[in-house]
Amino acid sequence: MELEYSTFGRHVAVDTWGVEFELLNDAQFLEAQLVEAAEACGATVMSVQSKQFEPQGATVLVLLSESHLSIHTYPERGFAAIDCYTCGETVDPQLAIDYLVSVLKPKKTYAKKLIRGLGELQVESPECKLAELV
Repeated sequence: MELEYSTFGRHVAVDTWGVEFELLNDAQFLEAQLVEAAEACGATVMSVQSKQFEPQGATVLVLLSESHLSIHTYPERGFAAIDCYTCGETVDPQLAIDYLVSVLKPKKTYAKKLIRGLGELQVESPECKLAELV
């Protein structure tokens, strides 16, 4: 018997503004934080790619068995674009986003959540909550 997988997924994208330059200009630090965020939401990390740009900026992509988590930073503007897409019901991408927002402490966040895989894309405006950092 073949397993039937749901196409349901949640995709949370958040723009963060007013983040400290040093936090956004350290690909190694960001890599560690994205892996922590993935684990915080119960996702399975498959691989991690990161790039430190010159003179500044970083991109980190975490491949999850459930999909992906990524960040692109512009330290000179205090800006980071973060997104997390996960398939299925069990892994909540919002928990990964909340973790990263708690670490980066932006002055402003703008977030949208797409409900995917059910037909017409549904767009919601989630509230980013500060996660308990252990």
